[in-house]
Amino acid sequence: MKKEKIYIVEDDEMIIQLLKQHLGKSYQVESVQNFRAVSQEVAELKPDLVLMDISLPYYNGFYWTTEIRKTMTMPIIFISSSDDEMNAVMAMNMGGDDFVSKPFSLGILDAKIGAFLRRVNQFSKSTDLSIDQFQLSLDGRFSNESEQVQLSPTETKILSALLERQGQIVSKDELLEKLWENEEFIDQNTLNVNMTRLRKKVSEVGFERIHTVRGVGYLVK
Repeated sequence: MKKEKIYIVEDDEMIIQLLKQHLGKSYQVESVQNFRAVSQEVAELKPDLVLMDISLPYYNGFYWTTEIRKTMTMPIIFISSSDDEMNAVMAMNMGGDDFVSKPFSLGILDAKIGAFLRRVNQFSKSTDLSIDQFQLSLDGRFSNESEQVQLSPTETKILSALLERQGQIVSKDELLEKLWENEEFIDQNTLNVNMTRLRKKVSEVGFERIHTVRGVGYLVK
């Protein structure tokens, strides 16, 4: 069976070798070769998941995540020693799906990577979802009859969960369980940031139907 591919964008050679040695047992692992052409390398390698540092030569991880998100939707997990809340929120806003602070637990990183890849694989086996003139495609495209926006894997999973239960409240706990699968790795702030980003994106095609039920969760109607 073909191994899933992970692409590491990191300038610390010791961390690169640690990750390659550890993750290489289960995945095909590649690392950045040209820090001036990260998005081009991602386009050529087509990894299933990207591990992204923030502080990099020439351009930072926020810049490259924005560039990648213009055309690609694979999960991006930030790994950074810049562990303050502002950097974590910025990482999510720029298109990242999760944030892991250095020094990190390889066990937790394994769990996060596995959860994201299972999520992508599970969604790829499902069918398109729709509500009136709006449609969510398997690859994360959300569209009306004339316009579309590209969602990240996390945004796609959130919206699919809401569309599957149109008119019903989906609690925050249910969304977190669906996204992260193991409550040990749940991050409430990550869900909030992704929900804000999702609402902003879908509003670009005229979709204003995600409602907050205070203290409970969300629903689409």
